[in-house]
Amino acid sequence: MAVASTKPYIGVSRDSVANFNGKQIVYVCWDHHLLFASTLMFCVEPEMQLGDFLRDTVKPLLESDPDCAALDFGQAEWKKAKTAWTPDFNTSLAANGIRHKELLRFHTPGLNSLGISS
Repeated sequence: MAVASTKPYIGVSRDSVANFNGKQIVYVCWDHHLLFASTLMFCVEPEMQLGDFLRDTVKPLLESDPDCAALDFGQAEWKKAKTAWTPDFNTSLAANGIRHKELLRFHTPGLNSLGISS
């Protein structure tokens, strides 16, 4: 959005990683599961193991979806920043190249709780 100012305008980003005390924001979206109005946002430590993050932090929030019991993150098709990606669940978010404000999307063929075709 354009800014009209009577003096020089200096925009300061308040959501830079430097303002999160060693943590970072990560967005996660389960494609074709529209029980969730938008992507989920998490503030986590980059050293956290990806498998622990998904199992202990993300999955409990997905339990309202009827397909959650059958959800296997290892069988999902993953995208990071709109690009196909193969995660390593046994390494950290940082080692997986997941940066501040990164969007992770996963698709689970055969699981589509609202009957939306894949």
